[in-house]
Amino acid sequence: MLKFNNTYIGLGKPFFQRSLPQKVPAPDLLLFNSALANSLGLPDELQNDNVLLSQYFSGNQLFEGAEPIALAYSGHQFGHFNPQLGDGRAHLLGEVLDNNNIRRDIQLKGSGQTAFSRRGDGKCALAPALREYIMSEALYALGVPTSRCLAIVSTGEVINRGLTKAAAVVTRVAASHIRVGTFQYFAARGDIDSLTVLLNYTIDRHFPDINQHSVEKHLKNHTLDQGRVLAFLTAAMDKQITLVIQWLRIGFIHGVMNTDNTAICGETLDFGPCAMLGNYDENAVFSSIDEYSRYAFGNQGKIAQWNMARLADSLLPLLTSMSDKKNAKNEQALTQVESVIHQFSDKFDSAYFSMYSNKIGLTEVNSTIKSLINELLAIMQTERLDYTQTFHALTLSLSDNVIVTELKEKLGDWINEWLAVLEKSALNIEQAQQLMKENNPIVIPRNHHVEALLTQCEDSVATKDKTSTLSTDKVGQLVDEFLTVLRSPYDEIDATKKYQDAAKDNDQYYQTFCGT
Repeated sequence: MLKFNNTYIGLGKPFFQRSLPQKVPAPDLLLFNSALANSLGLPDELQNDNVLLSQYFSGNQLFEGAEPIALAYSGHQFGHFNPQLGDGRAHLLGEVLDNNNIRRDIQLKGSGQTAFSRRGDGKCALAPALREYIMSEALYALGVPTSRCLAIVSTGEVINRGLTKAAAVVTRVAASHIRVGTFQYFAARGDIDSLTVLLNYTIDRHFPDINQHSVEKHLKNHTLDQGRVLAFLTAAMDKQITLVIQWLRIGFIHGVMNTDNTAICGETLDFGPCAMLGNYDENAVFSSIDEYSRYAFGNQGKIAQWNMARLADSLLPLLTSMSDKKNAKNEQALTQVESVIHQFSDKFDSAYFSMYSNKIGLTEVNSTIKSLINELLAIMQTERLDYTQTFHALTLSLSDNVIVTELKEKLGDWINEWLAVLEKSALNIEQAQQLMKENNPIVIPRNHHVEALLTQCEDSVATKDKTSTLSTDKVGQLVDEFLTVLRSPYDEIDATKKYQDAAKDNDQYYQTFCGT
């Protein structure tokens, strides 16, 4: 059985509300992530008992040692600050140590109302649950830092989302659910003690190099100094840069980069309105709630910096409280955090060009290569070329002259410029192609295939007299082939070609929704 060890509860009552998942009438296990379960040490006898799994991962039955809580946090939502958010439809069961001795949160999502639900019913519809499972597994296979899904259980309930929908509970596994919004929550309340506790805990859990203390120790006793605060801000910022660069590498658009969805650990969190880039367009937006294109594909780096500036704002009270010069303490603290945030652009640009350099088979970055990358992206933008297909074709072209000729029709003289740079690079052609294969997926979870699958799964739900019956085998069968392909994004398998095609309308009218 899972061995829970719930350190977050030890931080104190201001951090959460105790809350039990709502029991459901007819839990049925639809999807179960055996590989993830094995990494968490879930016993084989439990993994083979679907009835018991459905009870545990619906919230009807609690694991021994689980202590369900709803986390408190604030957040900027599309630039507007909400001081009181929190888990309105999620219950953190607790933490376990995986096989690598890494602490993981296990959380139920869609498990009913909490003290933070406001007017919501605390439930999750089937399609958003499936989307999170599919997209998180795809990102994991693509090499992107992400939370993952352990299970999806249908509940036997029908919920109202404009239309009646089958309800489901998702089990999410994450390095933690500490967010920028968690820090904002205590900063907005002027709760310096809790803010200090949170900072120390987060450092111990996610950035142990900053100190040598174990997360098991009582964190209120740590000594706090300015260097420690700034080191934390720098480390958190570096995590966000790494994350967004990986999103850009594969063409992922998060869609709702609010500070309450920005995990300090640097994992992708919340897959509600996410989408994948088809034709390259730095202004691409698919989220129906992103009315002003705030979270467009090409804006994600800028928004990550904005979010880190909000984290810096939340840390200012700690720096202010430590300043010896009372009259100048605000200005001094502001200067300190600004010096960190101002490093973001240079760090991001360096990582950005390094990533794109790898995508075209190069390891170095200089002015010539930067110009080459910018020119390629400009051509792709103007000609509306498919992002994934273009980079895959470039990869294949290094060993196929026919593809070189085809690309010249689309990219013109750029191809010759690129090949000339490759000839002078540190890698030979075989090495360059291998580097490109490692960075350019041949298949992604394309929007039209994801939506078709979600529709098929929803169609397998028969609604009658306000009850729903879901064909477990049918859902598993529908999802299995797609996930098998998505879990091999850099290697072609039998079914790969079935999912490589671009949408016929190039996603012209495609929209994603929050799913709440």
